[in-house]
Amino acid sequence: MYLKIKSFLAILFLFNNFCISAQKTDSVKTDTLTFWKLKSLYTLNGTQSSFVNWNSGGRNNISLNASISANAVYNKEKWKWSSDLSLAFGGIKYLDEAAFMNLQKTDDKIDLSSMLGIRFSKKSLLSINAGFKTQFADGFTFPNDSIAVSKFMAPGYLNLALGVDYIKDKGFSIFASPLAAKTTFVMDDYLSQLGAFGVEKGERIRHEFGAFIKLKWNTEVMKNVEMKSKVELFSNYLNKPQNIDVNAELIFIFRVNSLFSATAQWNLVYDDDIQIRDKNGNVGPRTQFKSVLGIGISYKLEN
Repeated sequence: MYLKIKSFLAILFLFNNFCISAQKTDSVKTDTLTFWKLKSLYTLNGTQSSFVNWNSGGRNNISLNASISANAVYNKEKWKWSSDLSLAFGGIKYLDEAAFMNLQKTDDKIDLSSMLGIRFSKKSLLSINAGFKTQFADGFTFPNDSIAVSKFMAPGYLNLALGVDYIKDKGFSIFASPLAAKTTFVMDDYLSQLGAFGVEKGERIRHEFGAFIKLKWNTEVMKNVEMKSKVELFSNYLNKPQNIDVNAELIFIFRVNSLFSATAQWNLVYDDDIQIRDKNGNVGPRTQFKSVLGIGISYKLEN
């Protein structure tokens, strides 16, 4: 786990240097960078709680969440190439003796997407979309924390799609593809043998073919309040096309000043191929929901 945390910090460092270099190069007005728009946001949120003779009870703990959100857009004549990177990792550690060595994840995400398109009208492009998702560290279902229920590349998701990208304005776009492929990776022997995340038992890869839709809406709700939202829908032509996979994200960023901000994030996921056990022991596909709220340091770079 600590090796993967170091990898996260290394990626953060590289993106920071890349964006700073881009800003410096832009000041020289080079021809190449004229067509690039680069933006990145770095956040670090944390809490610490301690209790001494506290009547209501509680456990001493410390919690940290770090994230990177980066975007690069190349726009020249008929061509447009847009890439987005979203990384997040966070955890809470209880400081009592019984659980001092346990780190419980509160956030863990690697999400990279890229789209290359050629315009055939003012607001529409014929585009190829690629997306990749996985996580940094092992995941557990607490309090049963002895066996990992997910790992790096278990699952991992790769999406490829050919379709039309309609861009209404700089904040709203819809990509629709009737030709899309989704590949699920489970690169762990134990989880593979269980048939986790929809792969056949003993297999590591599952391929699906179907239709894909992606909606993005980013806007400034009011002064110093920014909203980012994304919805991805996938239907497998070959197996229960009526059961649509859903991946939705909604983020609000509240800026106090150039250095401090608060964030509120909600994620909703539904995948008919993922079997989840509830508290009563029943197993089946279920809607997954995650909420992350935080306040801390944020730093923004853009050219």
